[in-house]
Amino acid sequence: MTSTPTRPASGITVLSLPMHDPRVRPLLDELAVEYSTRYGDLFGSGGAAEELNRYPAGEFAAPHGALLILQENGETMAGGAFRRYDARTAEFKRIWTHSSHRRRGLARVVLAELEAEAARRGYRRIYLTTGPRQPEAKSLYLATGYTPLFDLEADPEQIKHLAFSKPLASS
Repeated sequence: MTSTPTRPASGITVLSLPMHDPRVRPLLDELAVEYSTRYGDLFGSGGAAEELNRYPAGEFAAPHGALLILQENGETMAGGAFRRYDARTAEFKRIWTHSSHRRRGLARVVLAELEAEAARRGYRRIYLTTGPRQPEAKSLYLATGYTPLFDLEADPEQIKHLAFSKPLASS
């Protein structure tokens, strides 16, 4: 896969990269720390490492998947990926913003870029899940037009995987 830079905002570059590219490492490293800190062994004894290795890297490669990162001045600040869920649905995974770059709207940029790329690949719907201890992710998805596939009044700890979906506009 080649880098395909675009410019969503001044100074920010969007790169489409393979999972093994060193520019993706900050995303994976900080996700491992965040998952371990927030969840411990809530999802099993394998913890963060098990979750991050749940899907083979190839599932996030073209033609059915993608992994995008946002960089500014050569620094990886945010990113996310998608994989094929079914013929019409992309599943978003690993939506992340580096802790030192939060509260800048970068997660919204990542979502918009992933949605646009998924639509270009022919997907018509997005499916994603987040964990019960990520209220900021839940708020982001609700604020950006995702429909919860769970009872918003229920205890998130009991649900464990908070699922959302969103239709994509035809390109």
